[in-house]
Order: sequence, then C-alpha cells, then structure tokens
Amino acid sequence: MGKRVRREESLSRDRIIEASIALLDSRGEGGLTFRALSERLATGAGAIYWHVENKGDLLTAACDAVVARTMAPCAAGGSPEDTIRALALGLFDAIDAHPWVGSTLTRAAGQAPMLRIVECLGQQVRALGLSDDGQWTAASALLHYILGVAGQNAANTQFARAHDIDRADFLGAMATVWSQLDPNDYPFTRSVADRMREHDDRADFLAGVELILCGIASQGGR
Repeated sequence: MGKRVRREESLSRDRIIEASIALLDSRGEGGLTFRALSERLATGAGAIYWHVENKGDLLTAACDAVVARTMAPCAAGGSPEDTIRALALGLFDAIDAHPWVGSTLTRAAGQAPMLRIVECLGQQVRALGLSDDGQWTAASALLHYILGVAGQNAANTQFARAHDIDRADFLGAMATVWSQLDPNDYPFTRSVADRMREHDDRADFLAGVELILCGIASQGGR
C-alpha cells in the first residue's frame, strides 16, 4: 500500500506535462491520449485526471510550458526592439520544433500561453513610446505576423516530412515554374523566381519583423 502511495505522490503535474510534450512531438495531437500517457508514465488514467481535467487542459498546459521556456531568455534585458526580435525568433524556432504549439495557440486565445506572448509584446511596444491606440495596433500586427508565419512554416515542414519531399528539389521545381510564367501577367513572380530556389525561411521571417519595427518607428516609436 505504501509503495503505491509513494508512486502516485511522485506523479506531479509537471511530469505529466513533460510526458505529454514528448508524445505530442513524436505522435502529434492525435497521439496524445490518456491511454498512451498512462503507459508512458506507468500509472492509471485516474491518477492523471487528478492533475488535469481533460485533453484540452493538457494541450494548453503543454503549450504554456513550451512558450514559457521559450520566453525566459528573451526577458534577459536589452532594448525593446531586441526583445521583440528574440521573442519572434524564439517562437518561430519553438513552433518549428513543436508544430502542435501553433495550432494550440490559436485555440487558447484567452489562456496562459497566448497571454504570455501578448503581454511581452505589449510591454515592449509600450516602451517604444507609441500612443495607446498605436500600442494595440503594433502589438496586434506583431502577434499575427509571428504566429501566422511560424505556424505556416511548421505546417510546410510537417507536410514535406509526411510526403517525403526534399525542400531543395521542391523549391527548385517551383522556381522553374515561376520563371516560365507569362511576363505580362506575372512580372513580379518571374523576377523573384531565382530567389525562391535558395531563400532562408528564418532570414525572411526576421526581415518581416524588421519591416514591422520600421513601421512602428515611423509612427512615433523610438
């Protein structure tokens, strides 16, 4: 009896969350079940339900854990612009490593992981000296850009892996198609065809963040 009590006492919420992250990374959202989690933790489903209400609660908690550890080094000091850059790139890499985080964030608009991101972005935007209305617009633009691009990048990566697509071959084929488009109908698309072959997703992402920061500066930010 004592042995059983000690085992269940060792089953903390943190252990459950870490095991859930591992399952989500290896099997995706569909692979996160209480049966699979029970097997990984060598315990019963009832013991898990003592710490989490349901799968939705578990997904949000796992997402919050990833977001929190991603944001921790971003708050280490530096200018507001540098903090925004660090947060943006940290989230881009985190969602690339944990694709399920992007979709979970879209379903957790008023919950901890999203609130962490909104608050951090909002504080940095406020420090840039924008008006109240400007703060909301700038924080919203940054939030939607970061999560939108990071989520799409992760989805592209997952699709490529699922269909055994080589990135270089895929981009090369697309660039070839673009270069052969009618120059009258697609002058811009043709002009960037060669860049499509070897572009860097992270570099393009950061360039977009810089565009938004430049826009903030033009509206009266620092």
